[in-house]
Amino acid sequence: MTLPKPSQVVFEEVRRHAATDAAHVYGGLMATLTKWCESEGIPYQGVPVGTIKKFWTGKGNGKKDVMIAEAKRRGFNVDDDNEADAIALLHCWMNEGITNKSDRVDLTEMMK
Repeated sequence: MTLPKPSQVVFEEVRRHAATDAAHVYGGLMATLTKWCESEGIPYQGVPVGTIKKFWTGKGNGKKDVMIAEAKRRGFNVDDDNEADAIALLHCWMNEGITNKSDRVDLTEMMK
């Protein structure tokens, strides 16, 4: 299956890391992501964790179990907080004026 080139990349922007290794891994991820986006001419934007949590739960410091509970309340069958965070980020992007929404790809078509 060939996926279309994204019109934009939106990612969870982590501003605090609990450990040095986590900071190094995140730095490597950011370097790879920004290099790829820039070489492909794809705009990219980070959304701070607190912004996503506040949009999703009403509190900028919502815990993992709260993020999962909110995803389930909204009808999503998530297995963990990572899935809940990804869904919350998608909804934040769709509803909060994050750039380039006019170039959206129909996600239901991509899943077929």
